[in-house]
Amino acid sequence: MPTGPLRLLVVAQLVNTLGTGLWMVTSALYLTRFAGLTIAQTGAALTVAALVCLLASVPMGYLADRAGARGVLVAGLVAQAVGTAALVLVDSVWTYLLVAVPLAIADAAQRGAKGAVIAVAVPADRRVHTRAYLRSVTNVGIAAGSALAGVALAVDTRPAFMALILADALTYLIAAALLSRLAPVPRTAKRPEGPRLIALRDRPFLAFVALDGLLSTHFGVFEVALPLWIAHRTDAPHWLIAVVFLTNTTVVVLLQVRAARGTDHPTGAARAARRAGLALFAACALYALSGHAHHTVTITLLVVGALTHVVGELWHSASGWGISFGLAPPDAQGQFQGAYAIGMQFGQMLAPLVVTTLALGWGGPGWLLLGATFALAGAAMPPVVAWALRNRTFHPEPVAA
Repeated sequence: MPTGPLRLLVVAQLVNTLGTGLWMVTSALYLTRFAGLTIAQTGAALTVAALVCLLASVPMGYLADRAGARGVLVAGLVAQAVGTAALVLVDSVWTYLLVAVPLAIADAAQRGAKGAVIAVAVPADRRVHTRAYLRSVTNVGIAAGSALAGVALAVDTRPAFMALILADALTYLIAAALLSRLAPVPRTAKRPEGPRLIALRDRPFLAFVALDGLLSTHFGVFEVALPLWIAHRTDAPHWLIAVVFLTNTTVVVLLQVRAARGTDHPTGAARAARRAGLALFAACALYALSGHAHHTVTITLLVVGALTHVVGELWHSASGWGISFGLAPPDAQGQFQGAYAIGMQFGQMLAPLVVTTLALGWGGPGWLLLGATFALAGAAMPPVVAWALRNRTFHPEPVAA
């Protein structure tokens, strides 16, 4: 078990993501069956909340830098606890938006603040390791929460769903209490001149964010396109969907920390992004081939494709952490972490439409086009990071040998 600040971060992450798993599994059913929203309203409202979170990411990161990252992180978690508990009062799309919009802002605040806390509380050569460890823990927490959510699904009553919502709210409060024990993060001084939101004017960094957003659409490939592809465009049994999801979760838990080795400096992280793009291209090619295979060959191609995909996912995640930490000025980690989050959020927002259109609509050629996009985005990362490093007014902290 890790010690010091990492222990607090890990335990808080485990508790909080346990609640995330509870809500992820039950949210759509609760909103459409018990909160008065139609399916169309649910989709639209979730999109609005995602946009608000995206737009608030950099300003909330700036707030974390100026007000103290630990305080903003704890306040954001407490606000999420209050907002989550208020979900039991939702009875229409409008009351849901009244809750969901502030929740999205609080989520943006705690995300940017968490990155800034890690940047200060953890030595430079352990930041990516910490992120990797937390991602492994995240998968454990979400899996456990998802399993517990099955109780509410089995009981299938409004009180059962409300109990899970309140349990989710409690996890935010527990996480906030744990993280309040971290040492305070000093506030950064206001820059004497120039713009405040410097991350939005840093063109090399924004180019990295855009490329990372393109690579992030692979999450939509795995979560949306691949299950539909297996069910409707191959002769593989439907239970294979559960197998590939379980495989993905298990590999992330076991290997994310190992995959993050060598990505503490932006240069090494950029090389990992290039490898990620190639692995994702190979996965897409295997998925494409599975649509023309039969029986055992189909299953083999899909399983090998899923394993290749998760390797690309591990490298992609580690590369983003290493680059975003390394390129951020020491006094602006919060807003640069917020800007980094924009790419992933935007990529995941676009992913369902893009990946289903290409993979399900175009079939094999669509899969190959998706794969080529991943490969090109990964290949572009090293020159973009080199451009960014040439434009730094500081040098990323050296990595311990």
